[in-house]
Amino acid sequence: MTRQRRIRVFLDPNVLTGGIVSPWGLDKAALSLCAAKVCRLVLAEVVRDEVEENLLLHAERMPALDAEQLSEDYRGLIKLTNPEIVPYPDRHLVQSNRHLIRHAADVPVLLSAKASNPDWLLTHNTKHFTKAVAERTALRIATPAEFFRALSALFR
Repeated sequence: MTRQRRIRVFLDPNVLTGGIVSPWGLDKAALSLCAAKVCRLVLAEVVRDEVEENLLLHAERMPALDAEQLSEDYRGLIKLTNPEIVPYPDRHLVQSNRHLIRHAADVPVLLSAKASNPDWLLTHNTKHFTKAVAERTALRIATPAEFFRALSALFR
């Protein structure tokens, strides 16, 4: 039997955070595919840092035991998924590629995705990660719902 390459998914901070803090949904389903080794999580350092900051803010509003469980769940997820880590893009590269996307804070995320060349970049931020951005960068950008619809088409 031949071994097939796993689908490599790059998650935007909003999808990764949503998958960690939500009790259910497509964000969590995407993480479940990575945990089950069906997909390979591509994790940019810039995304990881933003998610960890978001989780700390989220944990501040929780009872101490729940906050500790959230932290343990996150560490467990990282261990379980064994993500492919993408380093921060060079500061000069970020500045010179500012034209690629409307929001300056998204440039390092976009450049990290470009550098890793994933099969999919999943985001809910369709105001910034537009079809035009996908065309300029040759990235396949989709919401989790679009990703799962494309996956389901493989089984028809």
